[in-house]
Amino acid sequence: MQRLNTPLDQPAPARNVESATQRLDRLLHASAAPLTKGLSPVALALAVADWAWHLAVSPGRQLELAGLGAQLATQTLKDSVPADAPVAGIGEADEDPRFRHQAWAQWPFNALRSGFRQSETFWQEAGHMPGMSAHHAEMTQFFARQALNMLAPANWLVSNPVVLQDAVASQGAHLLQGARHYMEDISGAGSAAAPRHLPGRDVAITPGEVVMRNHLVELIRYSPQTKQVHPEPLLIVPSWIMKYYILDLSPHNSMVRFLVEQGHQVYMLSWRNPDASDHDLSMSDYLRLGVFEALRAIAQIHGKARSVHAMGYCLGGTLLAIAAAALARRGDAQVAGADLLPPLCSLTLLAAQTDFSEPGELGLFIDESQIGYVDEITRGKGYLTGEQMAGSFQFLHSQDLVWTRRMREYLMGEREPHSDLMDWNADTTRMPARMHHEYLSALYLHNALATSSYRVDGRSVSLGDIEAPIFLVGTERDHVSPWASVYKLHHLCEAEITFVLTSGGHNAGIISEPAHAGRRYKMDTRPRHGAWVPQQEWGQGLESTSGSWWLAWHAWLAARSSAPASPKAPPKTMLLGAAPGDYVRQCYSD
Repeated sequence: MQRLNTPLDQPAPARNVESATQRLDRLLHASAAPLTKGLSPVALALAVADWAWHLAVSPGRQLELAGLGAQLATQTLKDSVPADAPVAGIGEADEDPRFRHQAWAQWPFNALRSGFRQSETFWQEAGHMPGMSAHHAEMTQFFARQALNMLAPANWLVSNPVVLQDAVASQGAHLLQGARHYMEDISGAGSAAAPRHLPGRDVAITPGEVVMRNHLVELIRYSPQTKQVHPEPLLIVPSWIMKYYILDLSPHNSMVRFLVEQGHQVYMLSWRNPDASDHDLSMSDYLRLGVFEALRAIAQIHGKARSVHAMGYCLGGTLLAIAAAALARRGDAQVAGADLLPPLCSLTLLAAQTDFSEPGELGLFIDESQIGYVDEITRGKGYLTGEQMAGSFQFLHSQDLVWTRRMREYLMGEREPHSDLMDWNADTTRMPARMHHEYLSALYLHNALATSSYRVDGRSVSLGDIEAPIFLVGTERDHVSPWASVYKLHHLCEAEITFVLTSGGHNAGIISEPAHAGRRYKMDTRPRHGAWVPQQEWGQGLESTSGSWWLAWHAWLAARSSAPASPKAPPKTMLLGAAPGDYVRQCYSD
């Protein structure tokens, strides 16, 4: 398979083509990266300059903001005066969970709370100036929120009444315990000593066998748990920025275990954690060695005429959509060796974007300056570290993942108990430098897949060629793949699409086992060649269904499968060891 070309036919940066002056610049930028958490200081400076210059030449706008500031300051003074009657929006009615305790209604903490909330309102308005580029306006508003989240009175001992009450009640014992937690964290002793959920012992324990292994992936075939199974196997393609066992956590919340117990034959890709030698692995390698080689191995077991259900999660879903679009043109020899691959009878995409024109807050970290900066950081090591990826996601959830958590651990001495999902989230992975550049440039920056300019084997592919029915899932609180962006697949392809909008976020909304309390979802099907319904209008008149969308998905797969039959066992020569395999256990120090 040939290398994927970017829409502008510009190759990804080669590792060894570097002059002495370029090396000097790279080393300087790479040394500064830890200080900026991998963010391009130039990109941020340009956004601030765009904002500052437009503010400087707009005296009318300055007067507007001064008036707004005075109005909000007056409101803060009013809120600070003790009221005889309960004040709306304070206490349990506060939309911000940090300020729901009744202690925030007492002076002087009510003044601190009100001042903070009014500051949020001010910067939501002041972060945008007429004439600014939309990208720069979004950046200034986002980083203003980050600064405010850091300075929130709930984060500090002297300004948080809940923490002060707890310190008095515990006679300082909780503050002392919090100090111990802090020392453990900065020394690394806390994370090392904490019990963890380990793959193959606590999680990723659904029985199975590795039936294919190459340089990039292992393919796991899970053992059937029913006497008869649906003949069409299901291939799962997880994202390469996560360990696959997000879909096979503990037995009670394992999607894989649920599927095999419903009579499905399940195969799972387990991505290898790349190292420096994998610098030049490309998107084409991930497509060829990942999806296509897995389909070829499944065809060896079930026969190439047996169609396959395929499911992809997050970027794994994006990669699977690319593969499906390429395979849809097999008559044009779009993919070398496509005649040896089984057809896809259905496509399931979980929180997977195919149109990146509105990728949500993650798009704030992706522009030409940021991609160039990351290229310089990764060129020396050959990969993007898990710590760098985790830092980006912490920016998106700083209130929950950083400040609220640290307040409870360091000021109140409460360690959040380890869960399987938390430990999975800490089990970071890497991305090869070249592949990382290609997917950011082609998908996020140029939106090549949505514009039918993404190339496989030197030719563009189009999602409009996909004819297999699609099960598409978005989650209500997804900051990584916003559901409105996921929904855009409706205008890129005319296949039948069953769209599900479920409660929860990018991970919690997908891990929605039937026994999980409080889950709900909406579901509707657009028939093939059906009319376009704007995202703002979707779901109007639909009632929410209580429970897990997994049950609806199982019924959807079963309806598109043949009558159950005895399972097909792989040849003994294909058995390479028990699940979860070797690749999932790889853990490198960044």
